[in-house]
Amino acid sequence: MIDSHTHLDSCAEGNDELVGNARAAGVRRILTVGMDAESCRTALRAAETFPEVWAAVGRHPNLAAGYDDAAAADLRELAAHPRCAAIGETGLDFFREGAPGDDQRAAFRDQIAIARETAKPLVIHTRAADDETIATLREHADGVTVILHCFSMPGRLHECLEQGWYVSFAGNVTYPKNADLALAAATVPDDRVLVETDAPYLTPQSRRRERNQTAYVTETARFVAAQRDQSYEELDALVTANADRVFGWGA
Repeated sequence: MIDSHTHLDSCAEGNDELVGNARAAGVRRILTVGMDAESCRTALRAAETFPEVWAAVGRHPNLAAGYDDAAAADLRELAAHPRCAAIGETGLDFFREGAPGDDQRAAFRDQIAIARETAKPLVIHTRAADDETIATLREHADGVTVILHCFSMPGRLHECLEQGWYVSFAGNVTYPKNADLALAAATVPDDRVLVETDAPYLTPQSRRRERNQTAYVTETARFVAAQRDQSYEELDALVTANADRVFGWGA
């Protein structure tokens, strides 16, 4: 099993415990995601330390305030690291307004460019900004491998699939109120589906009273497999192959 999106440095537990628990649960590949200059560096350090772990480097839209040419240059340098497997997470978030919209847009466009330059996949965060996020990707990200992290646009699923984007489901797909996400999980083609934790957030329903961690991606995967009328082992093989193809991190 794989976890296509987590934040090891945001979890309460240490990396040794988190990766050990994941290993014991059968999780063999983990993408830990940077959101600013500091967390990108801690993600890369984790990737240097644990063979299961690879890093994504980027500037989260809520942390894009003050984004400038120096920030873009720093990201380009980090993206060249041999354990960097993806760019992001990036995108637009107008729900929390953690950063001015123009700064978010500048960071988003630059990270699309970096993904293109490095031939690495682009990890997308979008909240309360679906129209503009999709329009920006259509305009600027042609030919870039796009992963819609913590997929939250079930009403736009077919548009996303038409663009060839990958769709990753987090623990919120398991929540009873999210039947539309569960239907989306049943609909995504075999060669476009991924699973993730987004730990320490979005703990799957079966562990809802706990803080999320990478080991719990297996709970989300079991739920997604059931929606798709697949066995856990069948879904495991699919998402492992998809992640290998997208991130280039091997078996």
